Amino acid sequence: MVRRTLLHAALRAWVIQCWWRSMQAKMLEQRRRLALRLYTCQEWAVVKVQAQVRMWQARRRFLQARQAACIIQSHWRWHASQTRGLIQGRYEVRASRLELDIEILMT
Repeated sequence: MVRRTLLHAALRAWVIQCWWRSMQAKMLEQRRRLALRLYTCQEWAVVKVQAQVRMWQARRRFLQARQAACIIQSHWRWHASQTRGLIQGRYEVRASRLELDIEILMT
C-alpha cells in the first residue's frame, strides 16, 4: 500500500512537472513572438522614417530644379522680348578684313 501511494505520488509529480515544462515552453514562445513583433514594428518604423526623409529630399531637389527652370525661362523670355525683331544683314570676306553690314529691324 505504501509503494502504491508512493507510485501515485511520483506519477502525480511527474504529470505536474510535464505540465509545468509545457507551460514554460508556451511562455517562452509567447515572449519570443512578442520580441519578434516589437522588432518588426521598430524596423517598419525605421523604414517609414527613411522613406519620408528620402521623399522630402527628392521633393526638395525637384522644387529646386523647378525654381531654376522658372528663373531660366523668365530670363530667356525677358531676353527674347528685349531682342525681338529681325536681324538681317550681309557680309563679305575680302583679302585681309571682314566687312560686316547688319540691319536690325524691331517689330
